[in-house]
Amino acid sequence: MNQQALSAFIWSVADLLRGDYKQSDYGKVILPFTVLRRLDCVLEVTKPAVLKELEVRKASGVNPEPFLLRKSGQSFFNASDMDLKKLMGDADHIRQNLESYVQGFSANVRDIFERFEFAVQIDKLAKAGLLYQVTEKFARIDLHPDAVSNAQMGAVFEELIRKFAELSNETAGEHFTPREVIRLMVDLLFVEDNDILSKPGVVRTIYDPTAGTGGMLSVAGEYLAELNPKASLVMYGQELNDASYAICKADMLIKGQDVGNIIAGNTLSDDGHSSSKFDYMLSNPPFGVEWKKVEKEVRREAEQQGFNGRFGPGLPRVSDGSLLFLMHLLSKMRPAKDGGSRFGIVLNGSPLFTGGAGSGESEIRRYVLENDLLEAIVGLPTDMFYNTGISTYVWIVSNRKPAHRKGKVQLIDASAFWQKMRKSLGSKRKEMSEDHIADITRLFGGFCEAQMATVLTAEGKELVRHLVMDGEAVPEAPEGGKVKLVPLSRIFANVSFGYRTITVERPLRDDKGNIVKGEKGKLKGKPQPDASLRDTENVPLIEDVETYFAREVLPHAEDAWIDHEKTKVGYGIPFNRHFYVFEPPRPLAEIDADLKQVTDRIKAMIEGLAA
Repeated sequence: MNQQALSAFIWSVADLLRGDYKQSDYGKVILPFTVLRRLDCVLEVTKPAVLKELEVRKASGVNPEPFLLRKSGQSFFNASDMDLKKLMGDADHIRQNLESYVQGFSANVRDIFERFEFAVQIDKLAKAGLLYQVTEKFARIDLHPDAVSNAQMGAVFEELIRKFAELSNETAGEHFTPREVIRLMVDLLFVEDNDILSKPGVVRTIYDPTAGTGGMLSVAGEYLAELNPKASLVMYGQELNDASYAICKADMLIKGQDVGNIIAGNTLSDDGHSSSKFDYMLSNPPFGVEWKKVEKEVRREAEQQGFNGRFGPGLPRVSDGSLLFLMHLLSKMRPAKDGGSRFGIVLNGSPLFTGGAGSGESEIRRYVLENDLLEAIVGLPTDMFYNTGISTYVWIVSNRKPAHRKGKVQLIDASAFWQKMRKSLGSKRKEMSEDHIADITRLFGGFCEAQMATVLTAEGKELVRHLVMDGEAVPEAPEGGKVKLVPLSRIFANVSFGYRTITVERPLRDDKGNIVKGEKGKLKGKPQPDASLRDTENVPLIEDVETYFAREVLPHAEDAWIDHEKTKVGYGIPFNRHFYVFEPPRPLAEIDADLKQVTDRIKAMIEGLAA
């Protein structure tokens, strides 16, 4: 059964719930039942052996759990003699039997159903007379991994969550990230380490502090399995939303991961992996969401622990907590002497430039750039996410940069790398193809500047596009046509994003126009500044302040001076400015001719109406 047919079949359960449940509550039933059937199918083959082992161990009076785990072949088991198909044989006792069956799971699975509040839904369905019908529907579908792969199952969960989120006006994008965006991030994360990851028996750790349903961790695992089946990727995560956490935990169980590594709770206020460091990390924190709920805990950690905690570099404004997650990931990096780390995080445009010199946001960017941690930023197309159409950016951060990347940052504008989806999903109207992902990965892996060459006919019609790497020949233009070049990849020194904000003072003058001088203190005998004339200038770090001042300020205000005590260093990354290409306007005569043509047409229409 393909993914669409499977999700449509599961979704058909909603027909049974209509009337007894609000649309926004369908997920409370469908999601836990889907997980239950998945686990039921996974354990089906080994169930007889588990039950037989249970009898033996009970008779000998020893704790049966470790033996049942071994017999189940999974990191979980079910000790009940029931399964979903057997439940169908006793309609009169469906509630008691289903509750008993769920309680028969090992503790790590029972926690999943407690997060779903499944007992509440069983009670509600039983009272509505729907429990048997709903259970029967799920008992009829085959969700064994041989029939539905882990990747397909993850996509089904994401599709269902998206639908439920739309029905309840929740934010679907808070729960998961589009698969092709994850694939791009994973490719960027691993591309420089392919040689190391190809070695037999290699073991690496990966962490997602906003794990959602576990999509990022799953795709990373699939990538490494394709590259090296003998490699092992140990997954860690934390998730705030109970339903997403439950699905992520179930997915990790089936993959054979240690579900003790998946923690429930708020990463910012209650770090579930406080003493851990990781090789790789991925995150898509919610965009532009305020952190007022955890402000007390975050500020306390910042004040008491400073750089020994997670938030030493500074705190962003309360209206957007994205950069808190960036700093959280920085704190989880394995020291460079122990092999270092690399992580990818999806952020909106705000963290690139919000906040002037000295602000929390600027200080965080300053820490990242002055410590040479930023490898690259990739600008994604708009309309890529389910809950927003805004521009988004993938930051690739590492404390083990290769030698050729040291002291430099690569910016890649991939905003044109998309194809239209056949059917929109929420705000998501665009998707990246495998070729797009491969091209972006090649740009990053090659670490060179590049341009997109668009070949146009004499009439301005686009013929073809070529990705032109630095040093490659630009394609020739057809007769009468032209080749339009747009930058795609640019490389800058870290210091290029830094600036000094200088305070420019002008003298205070009395009614007669004379300069007022100070009478005491350090301003004694010196011109007093006029606060109403005070101004600031941003001077690039790569330029001498006095030279800039002499060139840009003194010709316009010869009595001005710099108050050096107020100078602040700031950092900002004006991403779009670096890819702006000026297109000169058309000749004035051509514009006039077009205007005359339009006005003549309007005049003729008016005359026609008057006649």
